Parts: sequence; structure tokens; C-alpha cells
Amino acid sequence: MMWKLGYRLLLWLLFPWTLAHLWWRGRRQSAYREHIAERFGWYRARPARPVIWLHAVSVGETRAAEPLARALLARYPGHELLFTHMTPTGRETAQQLFGDAATIVYLPYDYPGAVARFLARFRPRLGVLMETEIWFNLVEACARQGVPLLLANARLSEKSARGYALAAPLTRAALGRLAAISAQTREDAARLQQLGAPAVEVTGNLKFDVALAPRLLELGAELKRRIGRRPVWLAASTREGEEEMVLDALAYMRVEGLLLLLVPRHPQRFDAVAALLEKRRLAYARRSDNRAVPADCQVLLGDSMGEMAAYYAACDLAFIGGSLLPYGGQNLIEACAVGRPLLFGPHMYNFAEASRLALAAGAALEVTDAATLAERAGQLFADSAALARMSQAALAFSRAHQGATARNLAICERLLEKRD
Repeated sequence: MMWKLGYRLLLWLLFPWTLAHLWWRGRRQSAYREHIAERFGWYRARPARPVIWLHAVSVGETRAAEPLARALLARYPGHELLFTHMTPTGRETAQQLFGDAATIVYLPYDYPGAVARFLARFRPRLGVLMETEIWFNLVEACARQGVPLLLANARLSEKSARGYALAAPLTRAALGRLAAISAQTREDAARLQQLGAPAVEVTGNLKFDVALAPRLLELGAELKRRIGRRPVWLAASTREGEEEMVLDALAYMRVEGLLLLLVPRHPQRFDAVAALLEKRRLAYARRSDNRAVPADCQVLLGDSMGEMAAYYAACDLAFIGGSLLPYGGQNLIEACAVGRPLLFGPHMYNFAEASRLALAAGAALEVTDAATLAERAGQLFADSAALARMSQAALAFSRAHQGATARNLAICERLLEKRD
């Protein structure tokens, strides 16, 4: 009880900061200043049919949820699909993927009144929380109102587990109130059980089942035509401080005609990375200019959203950002799905199992710094047979780990049947 009271007091103490945070984020992304009422449980949308609700924080979780969401729409055509998010980019991604086929709003912050208004408005028959989204008041309110919650595609790094352990009584209570948990790996399941989850099913990673949009693959082919017959090295979803390291590696490399396709993780950093390229006096072009890439261009800045699959399709070799510095890495599965050989750094702890399996399958190589990144990339560009072997290994790795959608759909069916 004291933990619960302390948590609620903390929420109210943070209320002014919450408003200030939205306003501050809105300086760079104006979308943070839109739909603010939804973040406190006030909505214009009103469902006309029974609701199945999926919560995906941002872009990665939304894309991971896509195959399960489409399976649920096909299995329950008489229901309405509700997507909730915490970031504007997640909301925009859902809009791109589903359009009018889903209702798309923000999940309210975890204030009891806001949560109560959300549940009263939408009355979901089932809730699916993607990956590791545990909001204590939300979970408790759903349990009280008989809304079964599935924590799906759950992943929990050692670092995140230590964080949840700091609020062990709240975490244990919340995990115990979930109707079901599906984890990506046995290691994720073990960490969740150590925190108090009563039962966890290992279903694999939904991201292996994400079907790449044909329009993005076509766009990738078009980008490749614009680039011409040049080797293309993609640095995907780079984070602050990594662009300098990637550019250092580029300076070390001696690959004739090489083009670096540099895609920062966050759109608010596109201009800052462009300024870095200018500071280094590198000839560059921007994807947003939508033009042919000049022959003297050294870097193509991927300043667009929702086109990562196209960037993978356009490259010959990919480096996964967020891994040279301790950011936890990024999703590597999309690259494998188009058969792209991978390089990544030592900090892939958010995708530990997938990266370990990719290394074991021969689809990826690990590097430690800018010098080894340049060395490995240069060696692969000089050895077309090795690139081809890694490409085939990436495709085989991707196909071998599909099937999580069907397993998660079965859990959803079970929960809905039990409720009926």
C-alpha cells in the first residue's frame, strides 16, 4: 500500500514537469504539442464496435505489432482495432500502416483519473501491451474492470530488470495482474519470472514476421538506380556521438566509389548531422531532395521517416546504430529480411538474443570501434563471395525464426474465449 501511495504521489509531483516536457519536446517536434488532452484521458474518438486494443510506445514497437494487429483484424472482423502510443512518431507510423483501419490515439499518462476515462471511453475487450510497457495504475485498473492484458513480445534486458527491481512490490503486483505474458526469449522469460511474473510463454520475436511493404522494396530499388553502380554502405539508426565514429571509419576505408547512406535514429537530429557533414567538408546529398545522387557525393543523408526497409534494400552492407556506444542497439531483423550482411558494435543488449543468433548464423560480424568497423567493412567490400555468403545466411536466419504471430494470436484467442 505504501508503495502504491508513493507512486501516485510521485506522479502528481511530476505533473508540472510532464507539461513542461511536452512543451519542450514540441520545440523540435511540434507534434508533441498536439492531442495533449488525450494524454490525460480526454478523447474525441468514440468506438462503434467492440474494441481490441494494442499499445505500442513508438516506431519499433508499432512495426513489431503490425503482423499481430493484422492477424487480429482478420480473425475478429466485427471488432475495432485501437492503437495507442506515447510518441508522435509511433502514432504517425500506425497511421501509415493502418490508416482508417484502426483508431489511433495516445495512451494517457498513468494517473488514475486519466486511466479511468480511457477505459470508460473505449471499453476494450482485450489489451495487448507491446514489449515491456508496465504502467502500474493502468494494469491495476484493467484487472479491476476485467480487461485481460497480454504483455506481448516482451523483452527485458539485465539493465531494465534492475530498474524494475527498484520498485519490486509494484512490479510484482503489476506482473501478477497481467492475464498472460509472451516473451521473445528464454532469457527474457527468466528475468520476468524473477521479478514476479507467475507464468511466461516463450513465443519468439514478432519482428521476424513483419512483412516488408512492396512499395518500400520498390523504393529501395529506385534509390539504388539513382545511386548507380556504386558500393553502398548503410549506417542505420545512428545515435548521438556515433555519426562521428562512422565518419571516422569512412575516412579510413579505401573502397572505390563507396557511398555512405547515413540514417540518424531521430528526425530532430537530421539537421545537426547535416551540419556535421558540412563541418567535415564531405560532399553530401539529402534523401528529402528526391534527386539523383551526384557522382562526387560521399554521403547520402537519410532524412526521412518510415523508409528504413527501403534503405536496407538499397545497400550492400549495413551497420546497426546504437551499438558502438551504450545505447542498446537497434532492430536488426528488418535488415536480415532483405538479406543484408550486418555489422554492429558491442552494445546490442536490447537485442541480445537476436544479435547472438545472427552472429552464430554467419549473418553478422561484431566490431568494437571506428577502426575495426572500417577494417571489417573494407574487407567485406573487397570480398564479394563473403558478402554473398552473409547475405544468404541473413535470409535463412530471418526465415528460420518466423512464427511468433500465430503463437501470440492463439494467446489472444484464449483470453477472449475465457472472457466470453
